[in-house]
Amino acid sequence: MHIDPFIVLGSAVVGLLVGMTGAGGGALMTPMLILLFGVKAPSAITSDLVAAVLMRPVGAIVHMRKRTVNYRLVGWLALGSVPMAFVGAYLLHLLGKASSAPTHVEQALGAALLTGAAAMVIRWGMDVRGGKERTAALRDLVVKPVPTVIVGMVGGVIVGLTSVGSGSLMIVLLLFLYPLISAKRLVGTDLTQAVPLTLAAALGALAFGHVEFGVTISIILGSVPAVFIGSLLSSRAPDKYIRPVITFVILASGLKYAGVPTKALGWTLGSILVAAAITLATVTVVRRRSGAPVPAEGRPDAPRAEESSPDRSLTGS
Repeated sequence: MHIDPFIVLGSAVVGLLVGMTGAGGGALMTPMLILLFGVKAPSAITSDLVAAVLMRPVGAIVHMRKRTVNYRLVGWLALGSVPMAFVGAYLLHLLGKASSAPTHVEQALGAALLTGAAAMVIRWGMDVRGGKERTAALRDLVVKPVPTVIVGMVGGVIVGLTSVGSGSLMIVLLLFLYPLISAKRLVGTDLTQAVPLTLAAALGALAFGHVEFGVTISIILGSVPAVFIGSLLSSRAPDKYIRPVITFVILASGLKYAGVPTKALGWTLGSILVAAAITLATVTVVRRRSGAPVPAEGRPDAPRAEESSPDRSLTGS
C-alpha cells in the first residue's frame, strides 16, 4: 500500500472546499485522481466514495456542535436519498460500463448546476437591492416534507448512478426550496445528510467496484483534517463570505460535468478569480474614497442576529 503525498495535498485542497461549502467533493476529487494521478476511473470513483464515508462525518460533527444543522431537513432528505442511492448503483450495474447513460446524466447535471450558479448570482443581486439577508433561524424554518424528500431522491439516484454530484445539486435545490436559510446552516445540513447518503453509495459501489487502499488512505490523510478546518470556517463566517465560495464551487462542478476540458476549466476558473479580486479591490477603493459607511454586519462591534438567540430546540426544527 503506497501513500502518495501529492494525492494527500490535492485531497486537502478539495477537503477544504467541501468543508466550506458542502459541495464539489465528487466533482473535484474524482477528476483530480484520474487526470492528475492516473488512477483508473472505477478505482478512483470507489476509493473517493469510501474515503468520503470518513470525510463527511467530520464536517457534520463540527456543524452539530455549532448548532447549524436542521435535523428535520436531514431526516426527510435521507428518507429519499438513501434508498435511491442503492437504486442508482443497481441501475449503473444494469446499464453496464459501456453505456453512455451516466455520461448523459452528468452532462444534464452540469447544465443544471450552471443554471443554478447563474440563478444564485441573480438572487444575490436581488437580495442586495432589496436589503434581504438569509438569516432564518433553525426553529423559524418551515420544513416542506414532500419537496424535501423529492430533492433527496434526485440526489440519491444521481450519486448512485454517477458516484458524484449530489452535494452540489442538493445545495442548489435547497437554496431555492428554502430561500431564507443562511449559508452556514445550509452547509451544516447538507454535510450531515450526506453521511448516510455517502455510506449507502459507498456500499453500492463496493458491490461492483474495486478499492485501491493506498489511494483511499491518501485521500483520507489529506481531506479529513482539511474538512475539519473548512467546516470551522463555514460554521462561523458570515453569509457574505460563504455564499460566493459556494457559488464558485458549484460553477466549477457544473463546468466539469458539462464536459469542459481540464485545461480550459483551469483557465476559466483562474480568470474568474482574478476578475473577482480586481472587482473587490476596485469597489473597496471607491467606497473608501467616497467615504461610504461600513455596513453594520461588517463592523466588529455589531451584534450577530443568529448568535444573540441561540436555538435550544434543534430536534424540533
